[in-house]
Amino acid sequence: MEDPVSQFSLLGKRRFAPFFWTQALGAFNDNAFRNAMVMLVAFQMSLGDKMVSLYTNLAPALFILPFFLFSATAGQLAEKYEKTRIIRYVKIFEIVAMTIAAIGFFTHHVSLLLVVLFLMGVHSTVFGPIKYAILPQALDRSELVGGNGLVETGTQLAMLIGMIVGNSLMLIAGYGPLAASATTILIAIAGYTVSRSIPVAPATAPDLRFNWNPFTETVRVLGITRADRAVFNAVLGISWFWFFGTVMIAQLPNYTLHNLGGDGSVNTLVLTLFSLGTGVGSLLCERLSGRRVEIGLVPMGAFGLTVFAVDLYFARSGLAPVSGLDWHGFLRAPGTWRIALDLTMIGVFAGFYVVPLFAFVQSRTPSDRLSRVIAGNNIVNALLICIASSFGIGMSHFGFSIPQIFLATGLINIVVAVYIFTLVPEFPMRFITWVLVNTLYRVRVDGLRNIPEEGAALLVCNHVSFMDPLILMASVRRPVRFVMYYKIFNIPILRFVFRTAKAIPIAGRKEDPALMDEAFERVDEALANGELVCIFPEGGITRDGAIAPFRPGVDRILARRPVPVVPLALRGMWGSIFSRRDSALRRMRVPRRFWSRIELVGGALVPAEQANAAMLETRVGELRGDQA
Repeated sequence: MEDPVSQFSLLGKRRFAPFFWTQALGAFNDNAFRNAMVMLVAFQMSLGDKMVSLYTNLAPALFILPFFLFSATAGQLAEKYEKTRIIRYVKIFEIVAMTIAAIGFFTHHVSLLLVVLFLMGVHSTVFGPIKYAILPQALDRSELVGGNGLVETGTQLAMLIGMIVGNSLMLIAGYGPLAASATTILIAIAGYTVSRSIPVAPATAPDLRFNWNPFTETVRVLGITRADRAVFNAVLGISWFWFFGTVMIAQLPNYTLHNLGGDGSVNTLVLTLFSLGTGVGSLLCERLSGRRVEIGLVPMGAFGLTVFAVDLYFARSGLAPVSGLDWHGFLRAPGTWRIALDLTMIGVFAGFYVVPLFAFVQSRTPSDRLSRVIAGNNIVNALLICIASSFGIGMSHFGFSIPQIFLATGLINIVVAVYIFTLVPEFPMRFITWVLVNTLYRVRVDGLRNIPEEGAALLVCNHVSFMDPLILMASVRRPVRFVMYYKIFNIPILRFVFRTAKAIPIAGRKEDPALMDEAFERVDEALANGELVCIFPEGGITRDGAIAPFRPGVDRILARRPVPVVPLALRGMWGSIFSRRDSALRRMRVPRRFWSRIELVGGALVPAEQANAAMLETRVGELRGDQA
């Protein structure tokens, strides 16, 4: 692939590493404090069951409340002011909150600890819009998926380690409050120290008029979030991920005890499998997507979530045959490896599902609105988390077992996914494209950085098979409008892909002059709107592997709309599946070059005034060379 640098190299770059560690330390502290507080209230204060239940159910509500109250305000802050300065203020706020928590730990003052929990909710609320809005400023577009994958992995692991550490520290006999207090304060100080190395992230909307009314601003932010239907449905998809995860994780303690027959170490193992799975899935997104924002992974993620959630039900639908198992005994018990695999793979496919959605929102939203859209996303997330809690409680109240709750959640996931994908057909379109291209070919790309990140440009490429548009669609990071022969446009199944991608069908003047003129009008309209348009100037698929003379259509386009041109060339396609090297009968057999190794190369940008059909034909021929 082009620029095959590992996403892990970002951890050595100042523009990413300090921010990564700052957010990871914050996620650690959130969970370390919350779990230390739960352990103190549940096991060390001799409270009755009703009081313990009250506090443990009140805690999540207090943490999530600031997301409803202050997300809209946080989104404004992140756009109006320089982000690094806000991050440092947030980390100082965290140090103060952890200092107050230390007082609560030592005095066993539960009300004070609940106040701190609310304050940590405020901390996360303010940091949230910055967390995802700063990445497009710090990273290249090609690094967005890898950067989001690292952030998601770091967050999951930090949360897991925070849970374990918070529980363990508070259980230290005689020194629990001291150990928990010292650790959380030191981590908060470390977070502030690291945050001072984050490079400046300038305000994206410095002239924004600040609205201090959180209620009217919330309505306004939700309106901004809904403005782009594709982005809003990605937000709904992210929020559904939080619903799904909240339902699953909330059941794990009782599921571990009653259905797995395990002790606390098994509960830790289960959380570890889920978190590691999510981390692995998040990191794999970059490799599977070819370092582009590939929303085709989202349907695959949704499908995997359902498959393994449903299988988790069938793996053990009743109570555990034995109880009191530690993690080692659990792994040795019959049938438990299937359960462990299901839990891990739910995490893996959760990563496939959520990382491309975040990258999609970041790449499709203008920078001067991104923080507020992320704030809107956080509001919807908080709402879905509350609904998820009510869903789990309601299902339990009506007598459903935990495996049945897993089964219901997995099945509902399919309904929600189909709904979202029906509203935004781009998701299944990208999935079909990704599957077809990655099944039939091994594609190496080079020189695609010559394609402008913004603004209109014309792409010209040689034409070897009707799969060519799909290969370019799967490789070019920006959406592309393809001009293609109407008979290829109307191929069954692929028609859905081409229509969704807003391809432009064209016919020869002798076949359908009206369609031809309409195609040129639509090309000009797309270029006027700043879009990428790709044409195959040969006018048809090659029959002998050679590049046919470029037709004058490219000159007609540039004469009306002078835009820069990027020459592209497909190498190694001749003789691959669906090329015309073999007869139609032989193409119906298992092809000789299934999963062919092919290349897509791009040349230097050609200014409009220098571009013409003959010159572009020469350039494309030079790029292709003798690798037909």
